Amino acid sequence: MAELLLFHHIQGLTPGVQDLAEDLRADGHVVHVPDLFDGRVFDSIEEGFDHARTTGFDTLRQRGAAAADGLGDELVYAGLSFGVTIAQRLAQTRPGARGAVLLHSCLPVSEFGSSWPESVPVQIHGMAGDEFFEEDLPAARELAESHAGAELFVYPGDQHLFTDRSLEAYDPEAAALVVQRVRSFLA
Repeated sequence: MAELLLFHHIQGLTPGVQDLAEDLRADGHVVHVPDLFDGRVFDSIEEGFDHARTTGFDTLRQRGAAAADGLGDELVYAGLSFGVTIAQRLAQTRPGARGAVLLHSCLPVSEFGSSWPESVPVQIHGMAGDEFFEEDLPAARELAESHAGAELFVYPGDQHLFTDRSLEAYDPEAAALVVQRVRSFLA
């Protein structure tokens, strides 16, 4: 079984993010889900971004990196949207990373180094018509094309946080397929 460090999206540690963690725990995985917003959950992406700007993106990313301290080295790093900025950095830079799951976002590999680590498999999931993921799609494609252990899955639709059951953006069919693919990845 895998040990994951899962970082929530910009709206906070919503019930939907907790549900995703529980889905993976049901398979026997250990899933750590730090609350980077100290219990605050936001009704919209815009409100979450306002909070992140006020708190400071670097401060939030430092909180995320600190969440890895004291855990084993052999972690799978996972993130949803904003959480990808932390998960991807740790997967690329922290020794012993076992994998990465990037949901709704992907940054250029050059943000955190010259290349993706050869020993770290990665899955990237997003919707084709999602305005945020469309911006990240070139970086996701480049990673998928340059790394043998990278998989890119693009789903039909235009919702951003479609895997979060507690949000209006939730797409049950696409989310179920994401969970199925992540389960296979972790197995």
